[in-house]
Amino acid sequence: MFKKLLIAGVCAAVLFGAGTGLWVWQGVGSLSKPVVMAEPMLFDVPEGTAFNGVARQLEADGLIKKDLWVRVYGRLFPDRAKIKAGVYEFTDGMSAEAMLDKMVAGDTKHWSVQFIEGWTFSDMRTALNSNQRIEHLTADWSDEKVMEAVGAKGEHPEGRFFPDTYLFTSSESDIDMLRRAFQRMKTVLADEWENKEEGLPYDNAYEALIMASIVERETGAPQERGQVAGVFVRRLQKGMRLQTDPTVIYGMGDKYNGRIGRRDLRAQTPYNTYRINGLPPTPIALPGREAIHASLHPDSGKSLYFVARGDGTHKFSNTLAEHQKAVRAFQLNRRADYRSSPAGEGDEQ
Repeated sequence: MFKKLLIAGVCAAVLFGAGTGLWVWQGVGSLSKPVVMAEPMLFDVPEGTAFNGVARQLEADGLIKKDLWVRVYGRLFPDRAKIKAGVYEFTDGMSAEAMLDKMVAGDTKHWSVQFIEGWTFSDMRTALNSNQRIEHLTADWSDEKVMEAVGAKGEHPEGRFFPDTYLFTSSESDIDMLRRAFQRMKTVLADEWENKEEGLPYDNAYEALIMASIVERETGAPQERGQVAGVFVRRLQKGMRLQTDPTVIYGMGDKYNGRIGRRDLRAQTPYNTYRINGLPPTPIALPGREAIHASLHPDSGKSLYFVARGDGTHKFSNTLAEHQKAVRAFQLNRRADYRSSPAGEGDEQ
């Protein structure tokens, strides 16, 4: 900073004379002093704002004493006056010079929105609509319109967006986040599909995505993803029904109240894997990369059943008799937080 001020002083002396130059040097030098703030401050630079307008706003917000010194600074260092539009965060102890550097660099404030593994597309839209910082364009859009906007016209939205934390600036909207999450899922799925194991019962990557969503919803303990995937893959290979409760719950929609009855398990819906053969028609949730990987690299073994222990883990069994014994030991009542087990109501295969 001293070198900059020395140059500024020399330039000021040439432009204004020695006495005035010293005065200007001192004024510009004040821009390097730390600014005291009780809390971080957001500073908005609208598109098209001139440098002098930024200087006036800095003074109005109490971040500098006189906008004159910022304007002079911009005259002395033209490259450091090329402010970029955006919302910036200034914190206690920053100098006005550091603030200007931040705005020249375009280091704008970022906020975040999180899409969590196991969420439905409806959950995603709720999270976006409740985010106070993002620009809302899709709040009254149909799911069909959203999918058209992300470049997937006519496709079902469930499971097509990658769960992660996404950062955004004041210039971005909810559809920008959806496009980003959609493209991320395409990339992750394509990468995992390219490196899949041989002999899996999927005709295409979308079927693997469907399986991954089921694995995501069934897995309470991350280390069991491969085992859970292995059970489902072996059941498909043997022509057995998946008989997994999360698919039933998804098919029930708003009718689900935290419990599943025998009538629900017998209901004819496209997602009732107690009644249909093979996979449901679409994913039932957002699968993370680990669930996708597990579905394409399932653990080997002989287990065809599992039941929730009640602590987030499962008891895996090779035979129906073993499974029924485990059910009696670990599960007497279905609960709202229940992680299902294939053939929990008795295997029909």
